[in-house]
Order: sequence, then structure tokens, then C-alpha cells
Amino acid sequence: MSNAAPTINTNNNDAEPTTNDYDDLDYTALTDALEQTVFENFDDGLYIGIMSGTSLDGMDAVLCQFASDSENTQQPLQLITSHSQNFPARLREVLLALCQPNGTAALTPNFDEPNDLVSELDWFGWASREYSEFASEVVNTLLQQADTDSESVLAIGCHGQTVRHRPQMAVTLQLLDANIIAERTAISVVSDFRRRDMAVGGQGAPLVPAFHKALFSDSASTRILLNLGGIANITVLPAHDDPVIGYDTGPANLLLDAWAKQHIDKDYDQDGAWAQSGQVIEPLLNQLLEHPFFAQPHPKSTGREDFNLSWLKSELQAFDKTATDTRYSAADVQATLTELTAISACDQINQFISNQKQSSVYVCGGGALNRYLMTRLQAHLPHWAVTTTTELGLQPTWVESVAFAWLARQTLMGETGNLPAVTGARKGVVLGQVCFA
Repeated sequence: MSNAAPTINTNNNDAEPTTNDYDDLDYTALTDALEQTVFENFDDGLYIGIMSGTSLDGMDAVLCQFASDSENTQQPLQLITSHSQNFPARLREVLLALCQPNGTAALTPNFDEPNDLVSELDWFGWASREYSEFASEVVNTLLQQADTDSESVLAIGCHGQTVRHRPQMAVTLQLLDANIIAERTAISVVSDFRRRDMAVGGQGAPLVPAFHKALFSDSASTRILLNLGGIANITVLPAHDDPVIGYDTGPANLLLDAWAKQHIDKDYDQDGAWAQSGQVIEPLLNQLLEHPFFAQPHPKSTGREDFNLSWLKSELQAFDKTATDTRYSAADVQATLTELTAISACDQINQFISNQKQSSVYVCGGGALNRYLMTRLQAHLPHWAVTTTTELGLQPTWVESVAFAWLARQTLMGETGNLPAVTGARKGVVLGQVCFA
């Protein structure tokens, strides 16, 4: 059957269709043709995934291809090219300000910026445009590296930058202008993934566990994936047909990076070496673990609204007032934050592996490169091997960007992209809005 849908003659714009005109239409053929036009051949084409996480350390992009569901293959994913680029300093500054309520109050326009950037909404609009122009630049660089033209790519899956996530209010806000990316790259863009899940009662996050299930599940063994981005989250992939479990466990790189930037003027603690030079402050660690998020049952998700540098400073002030010995260094605080990430994640993981045979926890995200953090995870999971998703065929730094390429593919194919057992949604739904090139 041809992919072209039956056409209706509209040369006479003033004429109303008659009953006989409608009677001549083959509605079954029309429906079949439209379905083929929208969905056919979208399963095994090229996709681009873009991700910039809570840590705001940069933008990652991948060009990849997925095997069609009908193929019996040991290689469900081909990662063709990847590219990572740091945010422009000014854009990162504004994004960080937007992540905090009223955070833009301290911003003033630079000489080359509009003078009427006076409100949070003004800054949001400016950052949406700048973010999208930057994302377009990243995509075009990726295509150049792959020696691939835009016509060969079916869609870009772009999560956008989360600047507010209030699941208790059923509100989430990702900063992005998909129209700009579609124009600059000549590729259709799928975005706004979270809100459809929220519309059916979900938290809108985490969404990556659905991809974990598709790519990493193993019928012979239970696998646990731990993503260490700005926020840490786990995915439990049961060996059998039990529902996948996934949720946020607490802070990770967002606190570690913010504390490192403030005290050693580095964007992150390389290999966790600075943290390793300090000593864990046990009373402070216990105080931080009293944050109500840790005691909440899953499904649950969190972000900078709950864990941020202002929260940490207030906790330190409270600790200084009550502790009998407050002699500690900034490195000691970094060691304590590293332990906070490790313990809060491993306490959750241990709930699901106590009766399991020895296996592995697979770590992904930027935190997988933090050697000290990896040793602390292993210390709290003595009976399981703590490794990275490299063992499963995908380097840890590219997992989330590949996931959003996969989610874009799900959208174009009309397939669900959320897992109700993970997000708390009432049902599975097709996620995302499509901006056609």
C-alpha cells in the first residue's frame, strides 16, 4: 500500500462538500493511510537525544538507532555519535537563578542584554531562547561529527531544563522552545515529556526507568540501576514479570558540585578526591538524613526545590548551634555530602536485594565517574558488585540522553513512555509534544 493518504479535492475553496462527496470516500483506506503516514518506519530510524540534568554541568547529545521490535537482535541499540558541551557561563548563571524561587531578583542585565529583564518571567523567556539556540548548536555539531544530514534523523528528544518541579501540586516546568530547535536544525522535536504523566496522576518523574526496562532488563536476574545525576534515583528491574520500581532517593551531584564551586572554585570534585581528604561528620550526616523526603514512601521525586545550597547552609547553621564541637573543614562537609548520597541510595537499594543472590548494581550518570563515591557505595553494598552501565554496553554518561532519544521514538510510534508503577500515574500514556520541522 502506498504511504500517501487519499486526497480530497479542494480546488474550489468556496464549495461545500456534498453528501455524495463524503459517500465517495473510503474511510478505512483513509484511516490506514494516515496511520502509516504517522507511524510507519519510525521504529528503526535515527534519533537524537538531548539531556541537561539537575546538576547543570553541561548538555549531552547522542545520535543513535534502535533495533525494531520485530528484529531478534543482541544489539538493540547502536550509539553512532555522542557530544557533550559545557553551558555558556551566563546561561548557566541564569538557569541556576531560575531554579530557585525569586532567584532572579539578584540578576541584572549585562550591557549586551535587554534592559527590560526585570522579572522572573522576563528571565525565563530570555533563558528559553538562549537554551534552545545552544541546544541547536549542540545538535548541529553532533551531526557534523557524524557526517549525517538532518533529513536522515526522524526526531530529537529534548527534555529541556527543569526549573521547577512541584509534584505535590501536579506542577512541573521545563524551560525550552522546541520551535527554535526545529527551525535551526530542520529536525522535528519531541519535548514536554513530564506533564502528560502528571495529567493522569503521576509525578512526571522519573521517566528513564521505562528506557532502563526496554534496554537493560534480564529475565534471568534482578538488576538495579542507580543514576547519579544532580539527583540520585534507582530503577529495580525484576527478573520476572513483576512491575518495575523506580524513584528518586535524594541529592547527588547538585550539592557536591555547589559546595565544591563555593570552596575550591571548581565545577566538580574530580574523582571525589577533595571529599576523600575530609572526614564524615556523623552528627551532621544524621541531621541531614532527617529531611522528610527520605522517609516518604515511593513513588516520589525531588529536585533543587528540596535540596540546594541554601538548604545546606541553613542545616549547617542549625548544626553549629546545637553541636558541642563544631570544628570541621569544608572538605569534611564534602565528605559528609558524599556519604549522604551513598547512604540514602543504598538504604533504598538494600530493601530490594536482601533476598537476592549476589549480582550487580549498575551506576550511570556523572556520579559514576566519582571514584570515592563509588567506593562508598560498594562499602554499603558489600554483597553486590557496584559497577557501571558500561558492563551493559552503554557508557554511564550517555544513558539519560539515549533515554530521551528512545522516548521520542516512543512518542512518534504512539507507544506509552511512562511506567505507572514508577511515577504513580493511573495509566500508561504517550508522552511529549511534537514540533514538526
